[in-house]
Amino acid sequence: MSLGVFGSVGRGTPNATSDIDVLVVAEELPRGRMARVGEFEAVDAEMERALRTARSEGVDTRLSPILKTPEEVGAGSPLFLDMLFDLKILYDSGGFFAGYLEDLKRRLDRLGAHRVPAGGFWYWDLKPDFKPGDVIKL
Repeated sequence: MSLGVFGSVGRGTPNATSDIDVLVVAEELPRGRMARVGEFEAVDAEMERALRTARSEGVDTRLSPILKTPEEVGAGSPLFLDMLFDLKILYDSGGFFAGYLEDLKRRLDRLGAHRVPAGGFWYWDLKPDFKPGDVIKL
């Protein structure tokens, strides 16, 4: 359904050892992380020649896939927060994931959430006016 790159590649800031973070949203995925990694091995095999060429040119990279079903996307993940800023969507059937991110952004805006820079990294302040007992729902 959806395919994109995120992380340093999505931000346009990779270095010679950056991995290529890939988001794949597919309707039919095997249950369990290891089964999904096994399913992705065919993609790794197809990419091996290109990755070997990159290594010979000083770029030591690898694919780092995140595989989700649409239902898992709907359940949310902290990983999706940074994708608001650094995901480059390559394919998105019916605008599925773009729509999810638009909705997530609206919910974060209602909370007053924002990313806080911290020495070359960042963290999320999801609810700046948080008080003990508050519940944050994304």
